[in-house]
Amino acid sequence: MAETKKQGQSIVIDATSTIIGRLASHAAKSALNGSTVSVINCEKAIMTGRKNWIFPTYATIRNERGQIRHGPYYHRRSDMFVRRIIRGMLPWNKQRGQEAFRRVMCYVGVPPQLKDAKAETLPKAHVTKLSTPNFITIAELCKHLGAKL
Repeated sequence: MAETKKQGQSIVIDATSTIIGRLASHAAKSALNGSTVSVINCEKAIMTGRKNWIFPTYATIRNERGQIRHGPYYHRRSDMFVRRIIRGMLPWNKQRGQEAFRRVMCYVGVPPQLKDAKAETLPKAHVTKLSTPNFITIAELCKHLGAKL
């Protein structure tokens, strides 16, 4: 993985063709160390597994959980979906986890304020490291959940 940055720095991570779980754990660790983390191109990140298993699993979480106002709540927008996955890697019930989560921002595409920033990639989390061809993009999953792309 990329080097762990020092406390207080800003990190920009490009999620294109990156396995989402590995990206999320790297982003969470950096945020817990005090860095501000921005994840760009969230819709191009990938989730491993078979499509006919992933779609029903998330549809069940989304649709058959009981009352609509009670959790767990998964967003349909890909940037918020990725941010929720990163939140799962943080100690959310503790103050330091909530402060770290405030330092994490996810974007669809590349926003204007980050156009000139040098985005790092995670070579150990790239899709070429997979031993199986079974994966889908976050954009596909969010579109299946009802996102308007």
